[in-house]
Amino acid sequence: MNNLNDNDGCCGIRNVAIVGPYASGKTTLLESLLFVTGAISRKGRVQDNNTVGDHSQEARDRQMSVEVSVASTEYGGLRFNFLDCPGSIELVQETWNALVGVDAAVIVCEPDLDRVLTLAPLFKGLDDWKIPHVVLINKVDRVNQTQLLDVLRAMQKVSSRPLVPQQFPVRRGDEVVGYIDLVTEQAYHYHGGAPADPVSLPEELRDAEQAARAELLEALADFDDRLLEELLEDVEPSQDEIWTDLKWELKADLIVPVVLGLVDQDYGVRPLLDVLVREAPSPQATADRRGVGETAPGETAPPSPEQQVVAQVLKTYGLPQVGKVSLVRLWQGELGEGVLLNGLRPGGIYHLMGSHMEPVQRAVAGDIVALSRLDGVKTGETLAVAWGCVDPLPQMETLPPVYGLAIAPENRKDEVKLSAALNKVLAEDPALGWEQQGDTHEVILWGQGEIHLQINLDRLRRKYNLSLTTHTPHIAYKETIRKAQTKVHGRYKHQTGGHGQFGDVYLDLEPLPRGTGFSFGEKIVGGSVPRQYIPGVETGVRESLHRGPLGFPVVDLAVTLTDGSYHGVDSSEQAFKQAARLAMQEGMQGANPVLLEPVLAVTVAVPNDFTAKVLRLLTGRRGQILGYDVRADWQGWDQVSAYVPQAEMQDLIVELRSLTLGVGSFAWKLDHLQEVPEKLADRVLAMEVEV
Repeated sequence: MNNLNDNDGCCGIRNVAIVGPYASGKTTLLESLLFVTGAISRKGRVQDNNTVGDHSQEARDRQMSVEVSVASTEYGGLRFNFLDCPGSIELVQETWNALVGVDAAVIVCEPDLDRVLTLAPLFKGLDDWKIPHVVLINKVDRVNQTQLLDVLRAMQKVSSRPLVPQQFPVRRGDEVVGYIDLVTEQAYHYHGGAPADPVSLPEELRDAEQAARAELLEALADFDDRLLEELLEDVEPSQDEIWTDLKWELKADLIVPVVLGLVDQDYGVRPLLDVLVREAPSPQATADRRGVGETAPGETAPPSPEQQVVAQVLKTYGLPQVGKVSLVRLWQGELGEGVLLNGLRPGGIYHLMGSHMEPVQRAVAGDIVALSRLDGVKTGETLAVAWGCVDPLPQMETLPPVYGLAIAPENRKDEVKLSAALNKVLAEDPALGWEQQGDTHEVILWGQGEIHLQINLDRLRRKYNLSLTTHTPHIAYKETIRKAQTKVHGRYKHQTGGHGQFGDVYLDLEPLPRGTGFSFGEKIVGGSVPRQYIPGVETGVRESLHRGPLGFPVVDLAVTLTDGSYHGVDSSEQAFKQAARLAMQEGMQGANPVLLEPVLAVTVAVPNDFTAKVLRLLTGRRGQILGYDVRADWQGWDQVSAYVPQAEMQDLIVELRSLTLGVGSFAWKLDHLQEVPEKLADRVLAMEVEV
């Protein structure tokens, strides 16, 4: 085994994220962790809306985590900062952003074969970032031993790291009454409200326990030549040696320990804490792995004390009466009152306990704290005293939007504060986005799904007194012509009693290849239209493109001014602009106008078990399949490429997730315009007339 320099003794802090699928028991686990360690005297329940986590009104209305909740406790001589992360696939950006700053993660899952696949993106993300993680199989009483083994085998298929169970369940009939520690081979019986009692190992389980322990040792021996030699020579390794291997291999993200529990009854929670105390890497080990604090190339000395503070924003909150609060991981140095970060002085330093903020005078390297009033600082941003002298730390990529709603204030007087309020909720939730759509003039709120958007609409209403109406965004249809028109005539003549208005033009109209846009030219000979009036002709032509005969902007068209006439007194640029508009109106009507729709290039990522279903889904939405291939670096996943009309995209993510147990995803970009099928075009135009 490699001899790593372990600095675990230098810092008594462990930062642990609690992650897992929706409804797996994450918030209940946090409540149990706080209760059994004495951080809270009474254990709350999600259904009673009295837990430390899920304290926001948006979370309690839905009885689900909607943002990262932070709470701290002490156990085994260590201070634990637990970050309870949302499980909904629509809120996964919150989880990814928080994971950047932790030392380890606990994946909470149920022993349900049908839901194992939902763990795949989580395993992949943790593995890619080399974040050590432990699996807690919750609600273990729902399956027997055979079913539990089936679940473990299925989980192994979605994890690139070997899963290493450290416990074996003890049952009495269908009831789970305890466990066997596979390292010490000590059996325990659970007791409500107290640590499990050591008991004799049941004889009827000895063979099964021995087989499970042998698998544990073999998994560890894959990374430890000395242990492998001992096993080959039938030498029984010591408990200290096994624990050392578990600690080193978890720290190096080589294995994934697995423990069991019933967290609603606090069963398995203390053993989980024991695993984290013994095996979770320290903040310094995490900082070393990330390269924080290393001397830059070419430098021979470490940074000066005033340059040593380095932190990173994991989450931004907008709290009533407090304002903006930034949750940060302090990677290096000590943070005290009066210290400037990126040129800003925090209003205060706090430890969070759910919604409660406890002021502290200083924070040390490795801690996770909240800083108030860091205006302008974004989630993921690197903070330092020597601003500009520190390389930005890596941060999670922002997920592309997959679902949008058009929004408008219920009260028109609130339009002036819409953009400011939207930018504030975007600061809290980077997975959110908004835009002013140029063609439809709608404000589109973008996110990861309908629930994601509804949560933020609730925030806008509660925090900023901004109630919004929503509807499905309109499609930015365009139109063009199929047939060329020559010598289209437009004459504008208006007499007012003084100087009149006169302009006379002849235009040629020609369709252009798709995606070309618009071009204007002139072929005037002999001064039939004076040069000073030609800009007015072009202006009139361009203005007429804003709304064609079908009611939509006109594209892919070439217009050429070929002839005309003028009056020496009554002609003007304005008159020629009006003449051009009249000519365009006549010419477009006779040029066989056709409706165009935007088509997106869509890339769908799914487990290959669902590829056939996704192909049918896309073709059923008028999609053109371009091909599919293996998804790079994702074992057992495919990537499907297709062109899909934007009109078919609104609820694609809903159906895709329904088909793929919630793990399917896609990215898109606008690619081209294409003609709308005739029957569909008739329906679109009929709706336009009604509007």
